[in-house]
Amino acid sequence: MTSDTPSRVPSRTAIVTGAGSGIGRAAALALLADGWQVVLAGRRAELLDDVAHTSGAGARVLAAPTDVTDPAAVAALFEQTVQQFGRVDLLFNNAGRSLAVPIEDMTPDQWLDVVNVNLNGMFYCLQAAFRVMKAQSPQGGRIINNGSISAYAPRPYSVAYTATKHAVTGLTKTAALEGRAYDIAVGQIDIGNAVTELAARMAKGVPQANGTIAAEAMMDVAHVGRSVLYMANLPPEANVLFHTVMATKMPFVGRG
Repeated sequence: MTSDTPSRVPSRTAIVTGAGSGIGRAAALALLADGWQVVLAGRRAELLDDVAHTSGAGARVLAAPTDVTDPAAVAALFEQTVQQFGRVDLLFNNAGRSLAVPIEDMTPDQWLDVVNVNLNGMFYCLQAAFRVMKAQSPQGGRIINNGSISAYAPRPYSVAYTATKHAVTGLTKTAALEGRAYDIAVGQIDIGNAVTELAARMAKGVPQANGTIAAEAMMDVAHVGRSVLYMANLPPEANVLFHTVMATKMPFVGRG
């Protein structure tokens, strides 16, 4: 499919968390170009407004500043979406935070900060999506959780990030099971080395498993946006449970 020819009617509504930059921005722009109505959630209103302006989507896009670590704010996000567009067909559960600190040097506040965003915030959004998708008519929808290659193979100094991404896989599997009865399809996208602010350091050199520092291959984040769009556009009877998209030459499979 091409971004200038919407594949289906423009009545489907998506919420994208962490939509102001990086992967969330790429996914939101891909969905908007395909005709979706998209609610942009994130902490920084100015970045959300920039995505909305860049998309040229007019009334099909809504910027909704939200702190996903606050359950009340998440509930308000979904309520606002239903009020504006009538339903929620897709949640791209994307908001996340990374931190590179040796285990022994990590403070309790640093640990909790990553856990609150990457795990608690993702759960609050998933829970809110379930409540809306079960209650709406027609019932159901789709949830795509942003996992990570770290859910399978950790990097050095990534204990909080890796632990939360392993937990996201647990959320995905359990929610996929519970969603069956309500036509809620739940899947996960695991991304490796897309060019974003969060991952830019990979191209400059990061610690490897053997203790060396090496630059790593990267890929355009737009490929991630297209992957999310592919998953989002599947018919209700089909689901991608786990999807990995990565820079072809990055160290992941094999021995480095």
